[in-house]
Amino acid sequence: MTRTVLALAILALAGTAQAQAPPAKAAPPAAFDARDPKSLIILLSQLGVRAEVTQTEGDAVFLKVTTPAYGFSAQYAGCDRQGRACKAVAFSTISEARAPTLAQLNGFTQTSLTCRVWLDKSAKAHAMYTAMLSAGDTQAEMETHLGAWQGCLAEFGAFLKDPNAYLAEAP
Repeated sequence: MTRTVLALAILALAGTAQAQAPPAKAAPPAAFDARDPKSLIILLSQLGVRAEVTQTEGDAVFLKVTTPAYGFSAQYAGCDRQGRACKAVAFSTISEARAPTLAQLNGFTQTSLTCRVWLDKSAKAHAMYTAMLSAGDTQAEMETHLGAWQGCLAEFGAFLKDPNAYLAEAP
């Protein structure tokens, strides 16, 4: 009986000690690394955008990105064996609309510093924005790249509506 009382006292003290112990600290969020596709996925989710890895191939990691208004792809290149420490990222999209001519696409590319366009083998127009990445790139810098990509999409959309008019007003 004494052992039972002693065991209950120890359990009661242990419960009191646990109740008084400071709460366990939550693990700090992983540091943002622009070279890691997972960091971009987390950043996009914070912006209300869904992104997921669809494929890894050699040193490349491919993402599918879906927003309420449109979808696009992101491709990381020059990644290590774990699919991190990538050297570059390319954002791209494809247009299902009637494609402009090669001369018009060339004209668009000549007017844009950061947005590149081309026709694929099935004559569909693509737009792309690329960025080199480094270990020191911050989340704010990746947000700047995403903003530049959004600007590219807006330019590409305006161009596709009326390539001739767009090029007539282009710098």
